[in-house]
Amino acid sequence: MTCANCALRIEKGLSKLEGVDEVRVNFARESVFLKTKQELTDKKIFERIESLGYTASVHNANQFSETEKKQKAYVKTLKLRFLLAALFSLPLFYGMVTHFEFLGFLPMPHFLMDRWVQAILAAPVQFLIGFPFYLSAFRALRNKTANMDVLVVLGTSSAYGYSLVGKDLYFETSAILITFILAGKWIEHVAKGKSSDGINALLKLRPENALVKNKESWSIVPSEYLKVGDLIQVKAGEKFPADGKIEEGESFADESMLTGESLPVEKSKGDMVLGGSVNGNGTIVFVATKVGNQTTLSSIIKSVEESLGTKAPIQRIADEISAYFVPAVVLISILDFFVWYFFLNPYEIATALETSIAILVIACPCALGLATPISLLVGTGRAAKKGILFRSAEALESVSKINLIGFDKTGTLTEGKPRVVNTVTDFDVDGPIWKEVLHNVMAIEESSGHPLAKAIVSFGKSIKIEAKEHAMSTTIVGGGIQASFEGDNYFIGKLSFVEDNGIEISAAIATTVKAWNEDGVTPVYVGIKGKNTGVVAFGIEDTLRPEAKDAISALRSIGVEPVLLTGDTLASAEKIAKMVGISNVYGSLLPVEKSKVLKRLMSKTSFSAMVGDGINDAPALASANVGIAMGTGSDVAISTADVVLVKGDIVRIVDLIRIGKDTVTNIRQNFVWALGYNLIGIPIAASGLLAPWVSGAAMAFSSVSVVLNALRMSLRK
Repeated sequence: MTCANCALRIEKGLSKLEGVDEVRVNFARESVFLKTKQELTDKKIFERIESLGYTASVHNANQFSETEKKQKAYVKTLKLRFLLAALFSLPLFYGMVTHFEFLGFLPMPHFLMDRWVQAILAAPVQFLIGFPFYLSAFRALRNKTANMDVLVVLGTSSAYGYSLVGKDLYFETSAILITFILAGKWIEHVAKGKSSDGINALLKLRPENALVKNKESWSIVPSEYLKVGDLIQVKAGEKFPADGKIEEGESFADESMLTGESLPVEKSKGDMVLGGSVNGNGTIVFVATKVGNQTTLSSIIKSVEESLGTKAPIQRIADEISAYFVPAVVLISILDFFVWYFFLNPYEIATALETSIAILVIACPCALGLATPISLLVGTGRAAKKGILFRSAEALESVSKINLIGFDKTGTLTEGKPRVVNTVTDFDVDGPIWKEVLHNVMAIEESSGHPLAKAIVSFGKSIKIEAKEHAMSTTIVGGGIQASFEGDNYFIGKLSFVEDNGIEISAAIATTVKAWNEDGVTPVYVGIKGKNTGVVAFGIEDTLRPEAKDAISALRSIGVEPVLLTGDTLASAEKIAKMVGISNVYGSLLPVEKSKVLKRLMSKTSFSAMVGDGINDAPALASANVGIAMGTGSDVAISTADVVLVKGDIVRIVDLIRIGKDTVTNIRQNFVWALGYNLIGIPIAASGLLAPWVSGAAMAFSSVSVVLNALRMSLRK
């Protein structure tokens, strides 16, 4: 595609195909997204696109090499066309500038002023180098649309044709005009390619090959053929070819391109690694858990591509303007011709023709069509580098309006990993029975997958107590775990479960636990009957994310009001809220109630977001103006959200709002650049004060200025 109107033409053409439900054409990425009501073959789609004057191939997010080759080849072709056009145009340009009084000293070969010499020099530029303009204009008109190439062809053909038969010569106008337009297109496509460097860097992160264990030996396998369960070895400095869980080795991983984490992350047995991240200083052996299109890297690529395929509301305004702009300009140009020819300079066709050509040229809407997609491309790439995925262009625009954010507690403001913060017991903590009880409790809890059980096991390990062999246990629904171990019966769970089994809670433990409850700490009781009779209570709470307080403070500093919406008890919610600085707290909410509270708050404010990580957050994420999911959370939450924080770092929320604001501001600036040239240039051209070749230079520069303004965003941190 050569301009934004090409995208509009393809969009309209494909939308007329039977069975097509939705069409999104992205000019900046040169891609088409189709949603169909019924099965539609690739052949039928390609035939329709070819009838519109373009070629297409099936898009694969993981195989961009062919697309990149085509884009680079097109840029080389544009460069060659520009250089050849410049070569033929220079003598004509020289002949033109020597007419200026201040350049009258330059020697002027008389043959350059010959009509047929100029016609021969201008012809290759007009009809060979400029032939793609004619082809594009013809296809546009055949499909009952008009694009910028229609304006170019009308303007340059009029200048060339009149020069053949008229008194005055305008061959240099047509040739120099095409040369300037080609220069603008060449620079524009080079800059457009650079604007997607951040995303292309993501696409190239995955290594081509992987070292996989096959029985007792290791063999090299292409990354695309990896399977879940493969045992893969990655040496220092190499990239991880898939997502997986470490089986052997310790190292550091550079995950900055995927998660935005600037420092290397320590990795050891049991930790997860991300495909595309770089292994640090040690050899790692890991089991593949996600391969191919299922990896975090592939999901990033897919999300970025999908977001670039959507249109922000502000883009639709530009599309509507472009759709009516070309016919309006052609009409203005024709009216201006007649005004000059019959009234302002009667029967002087040269003057009338020159002003009408200048209008056609300066009004080309290419910059207007580029204004939004190029900024969205840069903004999305900038966000991806920070570990922020926008699922749509609408989301990128919407986040700029957020002034209230609802936060889930567990897994969002907190780590979602409970830990033991207090213990109280009937046993002497310095005596042998306490240590034996802990050994036994850990042996029982290791057989459970419950988060609170894991917290107790981690607590034991932290004080250098190792569990014995796993104990056989029975889970009592709604109560806890029951097990017999070395002459003792253990009952682990709720207070009622322990008391129902005939174990009495001492006043000292009851008083301590009551204080825990008031402080939002959850108790887990261990009742023991047998040779060691007594009670242990573990006080467990979720760990606050270290960055949570700074994130909330930063949000307040940019005028965003945080609200806590959680299913946990109000006491637990208020404790966390106080720690991070949130004053508006709602506790003990069911998933649907979270959604209702958020909707009620939305009626009092203009724009809201919800941040969550679990299945229980999905209704609220869907009902908010913008749903923000933690990438470390459930698949349901992630698929429901508009934005995903890959690593679950809530400090990135401030970044995403700033990127949204920067992008919208940048788009508006681009509109000023694009429309400014037209609104100022058309009256000047119509008044006869702007030569056609100057109009061409201004039009070309307007497109380049829009691209450069968008690229300026990528320089920000």
